[in-house]
Amino acid sequence: MTDSSASMAQTLPPAPPPALPKARPQRRFQNLRTITALILREMASTYGRSPGGYIWAILEPLGMIFVLSMAFGLLFRTPSLGTDFVLFYATGFLPYRMYTDCQQVTSNALRYSRGLLVYPAVSYMDALLARLILSMMTQLLVSCLILTGVIMFHEIRLLLDVVPVLIAFGLAAFLGFGLGTLNCLLFEMYPIWKSVWGMVTRPLMIVSAVIYIYEDLPEFARNLIWYNPLVHITGLSRTGFFSYYQATYVSISYVLSIGLVTTFFGLLLLRRYHRRLMTL
Repeated sequence: MTDSSASMAQTLPPAPPPALPKARPQRRFQNLRTITALILREMASTYGRSPGGYIWAILEPLGMIFVLSMAFGLLFRTPSLGTDFVLFYATGFLPYRMYTDCQQVTSNALRYSRGLLVYPAVSYMDALLARLILSMMTQLLVSCLILTGVIMFHEIRLLLDVVPVLIAFGLAAFLGFGLGTLNCLLFEMYPIWKSVWGMVTRPLMIVSAVIYIYEDLPEFARNLIWYNPLVHITGLSRTGFFSYYQATYVSISYVLSIGLVTTFFGLLLLRRYHRRLMTL
């Protein structure tokens, strides 16, 4: 029996190698294609339906800046920094608008893409990132066009430091994304919160050092608005355009910490409850 078994074992063909698992499609490239498709859809629906499209994205903030410049130009001889009212308000309003736009589009990402989230290829993160990326690209383009036009048209000579300006716009987008992801959950679970949030944040531009600088306020007011992270963002932005302005109160770590905390809890809660939100 032993000899026959050994001879049979010798005549049997060698066992085939174990089958390798089929390579899964790389998830990152699938996400990239999905996000790109969502961005194109967002561009078509947001800027392709109305005549003018992207022109209105430029005219709206430009009109707001000119209104501020004309109104305060009648009250004051010179702005708090420099001699040009338009440049002064543009350097504060544009990073503020970066925050508000990123926060708004991110807050409504699930509601806007609800019909697409039923497909396995589309996740809630794809919807959030697509709207955030498009908002950032749009606001950066609009800001560059407006600031370049103001500097050239008014023939303003300045020593531009691009680094603090880019950091300010990046912090504004990050803060908007963090609060937007948190509100994305709260708006869906508690609809009343959307009304409360709109009411609470209505005077936000007034307390964000957009139409003035931090140093213009009395000490007790400075101690209060310091906790508004947008005050740090607008101050940091202006240090890049006005070389003599030293915004010593600015704390980048403070803004980052708020953005990180809100992003962490927003994504954590969305991961836990995003399926439930689809049934509301």
